[in-house]
Amino acid sequence: MVIQKCNDLEVYNLSFNLAIEVFDETKRFPREETYSLVDQIRRSSRSVPVNIREGFAKRRYPDVFTRHLNDALGSSEETLTWLEFAYKSNYLSRHRFEEISCRYQQTGAMIYKLMQNWKKF
Repeated sequence: MVIQKCNDLEVYNLSFNLAIEVFDETKRFPREETYSLVDQIRRSSRSVPVNIREGFAKRRYPDVFTRHLNDALGSSEETLTWLEFAYKSNYLSRHRFEEISCRYQQTGAMIYKLMQNWKKF
């Protein structure tokens, strides 16, 4: 398959859908977390697809594309940490935490693979 636009990247679609899912989950967090945990987890989760898209737009510059993918990978890992805080604070069930975390780990692996092999696409 030829990758012509960002939406052709499976990792972009996965990370975008995960950000939406995180947004929905955080609607149920306690009100006192609105300006701390909720804000942080929403920002980091949204940063993943945003950095993938921005990097893809600049893919003709290899170092720039790789830097954005590296930032997306970092944001994915940051989101995992915030999810763990949410779980340990009993804002997420074990099942939801494991389910979303597993998909973020998959996203991270896909970003890393894309960083290594993007010229093949």
